[in-house]
Amino acid sequence: MTATRFIGILRKYEKWFGIVALILISAGLYTGLVTSSADYFQGEVVRIMYVHVPFAQTAMLAYSTLFFCSIWYLWKRDAIVDNACHAAAGLALFFTAGGLITGAIWGKPTWNAWWVWDPRLTSFAIMFLTLVGYLMLRTFLDDVEKRATFAAILAIIGFIDLPIIHFSVEWWRSLHQPLSVSTRGVSIAPDMLVPFALMSFGVGILFTYMLMVRTQLLYLEHLLEAKQGRFLSEAEL
Repeated sequence: MTATRFIGILRKYEKWFGIVALILISAGLYTGLVTSSADYFQGEVVRIMYVHVPFAQTAMLAYSTLFFCSIWYLWKRDAIVDNACHAAAGLALFFTAGGLITGAIWGKPTWNAWWVWDPRLTSFAIMFLTLVGYLMLRTFLDDVEKRATFAAILAIIGFIDLPIIHFSVEWWRSLHQPLSVSTRGVSIAPDMLVPFALMSFGVGILFTYMLMVRTQLLYLEHLLEAKQGRFLSEAEL
């Protein structure tokens, strides 16, 4: 598939992803903040869960996207795939930062601390630092081929952290509660599960929409840079 055709597909479907994300997130926020019941122990503060958990889940989804796109790039050496890697990394950093911030806000009234060296928090912070390093690498390297290759290798190595994040609450005793939805079943009230599911799917689809838009912008930006470089070379001749 050519880059032009791929960009055309993104433009064709991106608005539908945006619309679906808007509907799901609006419904999720309304049911989560208005109609769902408060938690027996945490009270009203539990409502931040409807933002924090979807952000954390989507951060891992975004990094997983970065991981698979990086493998694809090293295999095919396709510039548009590198654009998708770059876009996924930036969005992963955004959702990771959102997860850390909302987690700190939730942790203060629940644990009486903004931050603790909990295994999940620590491994999540490592993912944040990995993404910062990834984007810095893309900023400071001038050679396009080396920049894309080294960044892809770093993203693949950093993926080791994701299973640690996911299973940390199972492997170690920590302040974090076990998974609410797992192979053992669902341990969350039905009226809380509905907004939780709406927000999880909505934020995930929002990431897809943002990835489609950001990939197009990076592709057009690099296309413009290539044309400007060609014009400068011709002018020098």
